[in-house]
Order: sequence, then C-alpha cells, then structure tokens
Amino acid sequence: MFKLFNHWVRWQSLVQMLFDFSFVIVGIVIAMMWVHNGLPVDHQQILLFAVLLAAAMLFINAWLGFYRRLSNRTPLETRARAVLSLYLAVPVAYGIYALLPLTGISRDFMELSAMSAVFGMLAARIGARQTAASGILTRRIMVLGTGARALAIKEALDRSDPSAKIIGFFPAPNEEHLAVPADAVIATGRSLAETAQEMKADEIVVAVTERRGGAIPLRELLDCRLQGTRVLDLASHFEQTLGQIRLESLYAGWLIFGDGFSQGTLRTVVKRLFDIVCATLLLLVSLPIMLIAALAIVGENGFPVFYCQERVGLNGRLFKVIKFRSMRRDAEKDGKPVWASKNDDRTTRVGKIIRKLRIDELPQLFNVLKGDMGLVGPRPERPFFVDQLTREIPFYAVRHSVKPGLTGWAQVRYHYGATTEDSAEKLQYDLYYVKNHSLFLDLMILFETVGVVLTGKGAH
Repeated sequence: MFKLFNHWVRWQSLVQMLFDFSFVIVGIVIAMMWVHNGLPVDHQQILLFAVLLAAAMLFINAWLGFYRRLSNRTPLETRARAVLSLYLAVPVAYGIYALLPLTGISRDFMELSAMSAVFGMLAARIGARQTAASGILTRRIMVLGTGARALAIKEALDRSDPSAKIIGFFPAPNEEHLAVPADAVIATGRSLAETAQEMKADEIVVAVTERRGGAIPLRELLDCRLQGTRVLDLASHFEQTLGQIRLESLYAGWLIFGDGFSQGTLRTVVKRLFDIVCATLLLLVSLPIMLIAALAIVGENGFPVFYCQERVGLNGRLFKVIKFRSMRRDAEKDGKPVWASKNDDRTTRVGKIIRKLRIDELPQLFNVLKGDMGLVGPRPERPFFVDQLTREIPFYAVRHSVKPGLTGWAQVRYHYGATTEDSAEKLQYDLYYVKNHSLFLDLMILFETVGVVLTGKGAH
C-alpha cells in the first residue's frame, strides 16, 4: 500500500492499470509495424491513437470496477463486465479514429488491431482478477494476537485482498482466548523479531485483545521495525486495507495523535470553488431531467414537487435539504420520523424510478451552491436519528466536522442501509473520508458515483 494525495492505494491496482495501459499501446504498435511493409505510415499518429485508446480503456475499466480494492463479484460477473467493456471500446475506437484519420493503413485493419489489443488486455485482466496474486506483490502478514481481533483481520483479508497472505498468528502475552485456527498459530520458541525475519514477514499487525499489563511486546516490535518490517496497529491496518476506520479498533488517542483530519484554509477554499463550478455545470446539464421528473411527480401524485427536510450539517448546524418528493404526501402523517427502507411501500411509482436513478437527489445541487453541503462528504442525517446514533455509536459526531455531501465514500463503498448497524458500518467509511479527504479523493468518489447511478447499486 502507498499513500497518494492522502488516499491509500494498492500497489496491485497501480500495476494493473499500468499493464492495461501499456498492453493496448504495445498491441497496436506491433500490429502496425508488422503490416505496413514500407507504406507511408505516420508513427506519431499511430502512437497518439494507441495512447488515447489506452487512456479511454483505463477510464472504462476503472468505471466498471476492475481496479477496486474490494470486490465480491463472481467469475461470471467479471466476464460480463469484460464483455461490456469491449462493447464500449468499439464506439470509442471509432470516435478516436475519426478524429485522427490515419493515412496509408487499412481502416479495417486498424480497427481490428485495436480491438484485438483491447480483447487481449481484457482476457489478461480476467485471468489476473480470478487468480491470487503471487511473487513480489504478495504481502506476507504476521498477526500479533490469536483472539477475536486477530480473527477479524483474517476474515477481512480473505474477503477483500487476495494479494495478502497471513503467514501465521504469533501469540501475545496475557491473551488466553484462542479464536483463530489452531494450526495457524506460530510456535513461540523464538522471539517475535526472529520469527518475523525467519518467516520473511513484510508486515506485522498488532491485534491483541488486551493492551494492558505488558500484553504488547514493545521492545520486540521496535526490533521488527528496525530490521525493516512494517508494524501497524489494528486501526491503521483496516484504514489502509479496507478504506475504513473500524470502530472496534478505534480509540481517542489514535484520532488525536495520528495524522490526517486536515481542515486547512487552502483545502476549504479549493473544495468550495470545486463545489461551485461542478454544481453549476451539473445543474445546467440536468435541468431537462429535473423538469421531466417534476412533471411526472405532479402527474402521478400532484403537488408539492419538492420535499424539504431538516438535516444536520457542518458542526451540528441545522439546514433544510431539498429533494424531489418520492413518497406519498402522508408518508409521515403521525409526525414520527421513520427510516426509509429499501422497498418502502410509502414510495410512489415515479418515486421508485427517480430514487433508483438518484434523480431525487439532484435538487440538492442548490444546497451545494448555497454552501450548506458539498458535492462530496458524509450524507446528512435527520436530527432525530443523529441524536439516537450519537448515543449508540462511538465517535458518530466526528462526521459533522466536514460539510455533508451529495455523495460520499460510504455511498460508493457500502450498500444502502436503514438500521443502526448499517449506520455504524457507514460511519467507518465516513471516518476514513473525514481523516483523508482531498480533492483527489473527491474526484475518485464522483467518478465511482457515476457507476453507482448507472448500475443502480445501492438504490433505495
């Protein structure tokens, strides 16, 4: 893992992107060099065509989720996305070819070579996705601890990172409960540093259940660090691996003395200018869609078109969020706030459509222009639920240290939920955003939001 503009990125993702980019370029260039046979070929134009097509494929593959750190797709779903990527590549190749007319080369052959290169890249990508990484890119992880927290690391890595290999669990002093498989526990005949060196561990994750009374061998961990082995606590490990800050591993000292949580003037000004420019452009583009949605709402269920609701914003300040009305007018006739559920029977037919396509959220662009919200940030919640969640979930109020957003890291990383447990899960992603937010991460979230909207993922 490495940090790029405050965001943790996997080396595997970067290598995959560089491989895909170069594969398309090399494939097209080799085909051209093999066929031209002395014809007047403009090599610069060919190279430019290859670079543009490779960049477009990189964009398409990223949008389809090929480089995401977490994925639970089946091999069939991966192949389906590869086919979709190939279909999208055809009009892109035609468009680039039309902009760059290449002389001296058969148009059919040019397009065939481009599609062959793209097909080869996608075939290689499927193979890489469905096989565990090996060699230099595999992380060899030793876990210090054998209790419930150590087991949580194993389950998270098994689910999310096939390139990480747990080489064993080293028993911590004063830890009696065994939660991990017994055959994975390392015999304690040697010190932690000697064991890590002998087993060629790249990383040690401290996952002890009890931290008091000498449970953490600090001197041995320092020796591991000095011999070149990375040492991470549980919170930092989950932050880097899963893009979230797990509540069960979080403590106030880590938040206070750790890095991140930058709220400087420059970041605030840049984010505000970015929000104004992007919100204005999105409003201009979406006005026809908003007009159609408004007419459909009136036609089915009458006025009002918009629904204003009090939400909690930056530093706990209350504001009115604007949305297209997607529920019946008497949705909360008893006056008591109710969680919106996935298949809520209060939703109108038009409401189901605009929710699925996220059109109901478009009026919130006016909230962005007003300054109550940003384009990206934790989703604003109602005061009733904020009071409830603040009492039940530790550190929930931390998410109010940045402006709420139209979309957020939790929205592109976690399915829609309507329970306290779901709110706790989403908070872990919100905390990651609050700690590491930057313009780069905002752009990533907006990019992934497009995929979420078009695929209907997480719609409610």
